[in-house]
Amino acid sequence: MEAPPTHGSPSEFARPERPGDLTPFLKLLIHEKQLTFEQSKAAFGEIVTGSAHPAEVGAFLALLARRLPTVDELAGAATVMREHFTELKTSIDTAKILDTAGTGGAPKSFNVSTLAAIVAASTGAFVAKHGNRSRTGRGSAEILQSRGVNVDAKSDVQRRCLEEGHVAFCFAPNHHPVARHVMPVRQALGFPTIFNLLGPLTNPVHARRQAVGVYDRAFVPLIAEVLRTLGAVRAVVYHGLDGLDEMTTGAPTLVAEVTQDARGGSIRTYETTPELLGCVRVNPLSIAPNDLAGASQLFQDVLENRAPTAARDMTLLNSAAALLAAGIVDDLRGGVERARTALASGSAAATMAQLVRISNT
Repeated sequence: MEAPPTHGSPSEFARPERPGDLTPFLKLLIHEKQLTFEQSKAAFGEIVTGSAHPAEVGAFLALLARRLPTVDELAGAATVMREHFTELKTSIDTAKILDTAGTGGAPKSFNVSTLAAIVAASTGAFVAKHGNRSRTGRGSAEILQSRGVNVDAKSDVQRRCLEEGHVAFCFAPNHHPVARHVMPVRQALGFPTIFNLLGPLTNPVHARRQAVGVYDRAFVPLIAEVLRTLGAVRAVVYHGLDGLDEMTTGAPTLVAEVTQDARGGSIRTYETTPELLGCVRVNPLSIAPNDLAGASQLFQDVLENRAPTAARDMTLLNSAAALLAAGIVDDLRGGVERARTALASGSAAATMAQLVRISNT
């Protein structure tokens, strides 16, 4: 494609274009310009293939982090990531598959998005849970591994987990090998970048149903619009107004529902509260485990329906969003009640046990 304008750089900085050169895009961002869909694809194509210089990648990510990315910038980047991941093939229609991956980047109570995935699967949804390790040491990969799941299961085993057990764990490093090119830069920067937003947009099974928690309320309408643009069948995007990237018991939650049908896509945005959904208001950080052992035990306690009310209610709220996105229920209140039944009946615990068994065969 034709390079963006250089905006008249002084001649002493001029140099010939080279493979992986991000300078033209950096100049646009420095001058507070937005990237088009095609420019975003071009820039991220150089980044994820390792062609771009790490210093330019760091500058590019930092400049983008100064403001909200646009729908075109995110959609272009997500399109590139989808072209370069290791796909998990399945016989299940992608329009029926759900993911509960969030953005991270917010204070953590416990790994409630993974619990929501298990609960949703126990009600009949097909869930391809996309996840990774966490800086806290208590991410979805660590929690599931601590409970006996083989997080490095090969693709044929993952497929069986999904098709037979209704839930598979898609460990991000195994499906996004190109991420190794940018990971050192992301770790060096020490703040969330556009890649935090891309994780939920790049499910390895092309899941078209999503429940996505985001770490800033400004991302709720943005991610909803990107998911609509990328063809999500149903999605629920949310941010707890106490700062969590989860449906929260500690404050109202801002929610955007994305629906796609033959007439096109629509987005409905609103706020809800734990009380409106039949849950008790409590600060979820007050029950946050201090280490992996505590987080792992709380995870199992929730599944076996013996956790404190605060942990159970957080799970019910986030499971409700997952069940709504999956099309199992028609609204969040109905999702809370369906999730409550799944925990009380033992079906959620049984689904987790089945994931452990199949992933190790």
